[in-house]
Amino acid sequence: MRPALHLLAAFASAALLAACASTTTARMPATAADGVFVGPNGMTLYTFDRDAMGSGKSVCNGPCATNWPPLMAGAGDQPAGDWTIVVRDDGSRQWAYKGKPVYYWVRDAKPGDRTGDGVNNAWRIARP
Repeated sequence: MRPALHLLAAFASAALLAACASTTTARMPATAADGVFVGPNGMTLYTFDRDAMGSGKSVCNGPCATNWPPLMAGAGDQPAGDWTIVVRDDGSRQWAYKGKPVYYWVRDAKPGDRTGDGVNNAWRIARP
Protein backbone atom coordinates (compact mmCIF):
# COMPACT_ATOMS: atom_id res chain seq x y z
CA MET A 1 0.00 0.00 0.00
CA ARG A 2 1.29 3.46 -0.84
CA PRO A 3 2.23 5.80 2.06
CA ALA A 4 -0.60 8.20 1.20
CA LEU A 5 -3.12 5.36 1.45
CA HIS A 6 -1.69 4.30 4.83
CA LEU A 7 -2.14 7.83 6.09
CA LEU A 8 -5.68 8.03 4.70
CA ALA A 9 -6.59 4.67 6.28
CA ALA A 10 -5.19 5.74 9.66
CA PHE A 11 -7.08 9.04 9.52
CA ALA A 12 -10.33 7.29 8.59
CA SER A 13 -9.92 4.82 11.44
CA ALA A 14 -9.26 7.60 13.95
CA ALA A 15 -12.29 9.56 12.73
CA LEU A 16 -14.49 6.47 13.03
CA LEU A 17 -13.31 5.79 16.59
CA ALA A 18 -13.89 9.42 17.58
CA ALA A 19 -17.39 9.32 16.15
CA CYS A 20 -18.19 6.15 18.08
CA ALA A 21 -16.87 7.64 21.32
CA SER A 22 -18.93 10.77 20.93
CA THR A 23 -22.16 8.82 20.48
CA THR A 24 -21.87 6.87 23.72
CA THR A 25 -23.82 8.20 26.67
CA ALA A 26 -22.68 8.22 30.26
CA ARG A 27 -24.74 6.32 32.79
CA MET A 28 -26.72 8.71 34.92
CA PRO A 29 -26.50 7.73 38.60
CA ALA A 30 -30.05 8.80 39.47
CA THR A 31 -33.37 9.61 37.86
CA ALA A 32 -36.07 12.14 38.68
CA ALA A 33 -39.35 10.75 40.01
CA ASP A 34 -42.17 12.93 41.34
CA GLY A 35 -39.85 15.94 41.53
CA VAL A 36 -37.02 14.28 43.47
CA PHE A 37 -33.94 12.27 42.62
CA VAL A 38 -34.00 8.55 43.27
CA GLY A 39 -31.15 6.10 43.04
CA PRO A 40 -31.10 2.97 40.86
CA ASN A 41 -33.00 1.13 43.62
CA GLY A 42 -35.85 3.69 43.46
CA MET A 43 -35.07 5.14 46.89
CA THR A 44 -35.08 8.89 47.57
CA LEU A 45 -31.73 10.71 47.58
CA TYR A 46 -30.73 13.51 49.95
CA THR A 47 -28.08 16.21 50.34
CA PHE A 48 -26.36 17.29 53.56
CA ASP A 49 -26.15 21.01 54.38
CA ARG A 50 -22.70 20.57 55.95
CA ASP A 51 -21.20 19.35 52.67
CA ALA A 52 -19.60 22.38 51.03
CA MET A 53 -20.79 22.64 47.44
CA GLY A 54 -17.98 21.98 45.01
CA SER A 55 -15.48 20.97 47.71
CA GLY A 56 -14.98 17.58 46.07
CA LYS A 57 -15.56 15.68 49.30
CA SER A 58 -18.19 14.44 51.73
CA VAL A 59 -18.15 15.29 55.43
CA CYS A 60 -20.57 12.46 56.24
CA ASN A 61 -18.32 9.54 57.22
CA GLY A 62 -18.28 6.83 59.90
CA PRO A 63 -21.57 6.62 61.87
CA CYS A 64 -23.03 9.39 59.72
CA ALA A 65 -22.54 7.28 56.59
CA THR A 66 -24.11 4.29 58.35
CA ASN A 67 -27.35 6.28 58.70
CA TRP A 68 -26.90 8.14 55.40
CA PRO A 69 -25.37 5.66 52.94
CA PRO A 70 -23.71 7.48 50.04
CA LEU A 71 -24.75 6.89 46.45
CA MET A 72 -21.53 5.19 45.44
CA ALA A 73 -19.87 5.59 42.06
CA GLY A 74 -18.15 2.62 40.45
CA ALA A 75 -14.53 2.58 39.38
CA GLY A 76 -15.48 3.01 35.72
CA ASP A 77 -18.15 5.68 36.25
CA GLN A 78 -17.47 9.11 34.77
CA PRO A 79 -19.01 12.52 35.54
CA ALA A 80 -21.85 13.52 33.21
CA GLY A 81 -23.72 16.81 33.01
CA ASP A 82 -24.49 18.10 36.52
CA TRP A 83 -23.34 14.80 38.04
CA THR A 84 -19.78 14.67 39.37
CA ILE A 85 -17.83 12.29 41.56
CA VAL A 86 -16.27 13.13 44.93
CA VAL A 87 -13.69 11.07 46.78
CA ARG A 88 -14.64 10.00 50.29
CA ASP A 89 -12.27 9.89 53.27
CA ASP A 90 -11.78 6.13 52.76
CA GLY A 91 -10.87 6.65 49.08
CA SER A 92 -14.17 5.35 47.71
CA ARG A 93 -16.12 7.39 45.16
CA GLN A 94 -19.52 9.00 45.63
CA TRP A 95 -21.89 10.74 43.23
CA ALA A 96 -22.63 14.45 43.67
CA TYR A 97 -25.27 16.59 41.97
CA LYS A 98 -24.21 20.16 41.19
CA GLY A 99 -21.31 19.73 43.59
CA LYS A 100 -23.34 18.31 46.51
CA PRO A 101 -22.78 14.65 47.46
CA VAL A 102 -25.99 12.59 47.55
CA TYR A 103 -27.09 9.97 50.06
CA TYR A 104 -29.86 7.54 50.95
CA TRP A 105 -31.57 7.60 54.36
CA VAL A 106 -31.46 4.28 56.21
CA ARG A 107 -34.96 4.81 57.65
CA ASP A 108 -36.66 5.07 54.26
CA ALA A 109 -38.24 1.62 53.98
CA LYS A 110 -39.56 1.60 50.42
CA PRO A 111 -39.37 3.57 47.17
CA GLY A 112 -41.32 6.80 47.53
CA ASP A 113 -40.51 7.25 51.24
CA ARG A 114 -39.11 10.71 52.04
CA THR A 115 -38.67 10.51 55.80
CA GLY A 116 -35.18 12.01 55.80
CA ASP A 117 -36.19 15.49 54.63
CA GLY A 118 -35.36 18.00 57.37
CA VAL A 119 -33.65 15.53 59.75
CA ASN A 120 -31.50 17.54 62.20
CA ASN A 121 -32.42 20.55 60.08
CA ALA A 122 -29.47 19.56 57.87
CA TRP A 123 -30.75 16.97 55.39
CA ARG A 124 -32.70 17.87 52.25
CA ILE A 125 -34.32 15.90 49.48
CA ALA A 126 -32.17 16.07 46.36
CA ARG A 127 -34.16 17.72 43.57
CA PRO A 128 -33.44 18.30 39.90
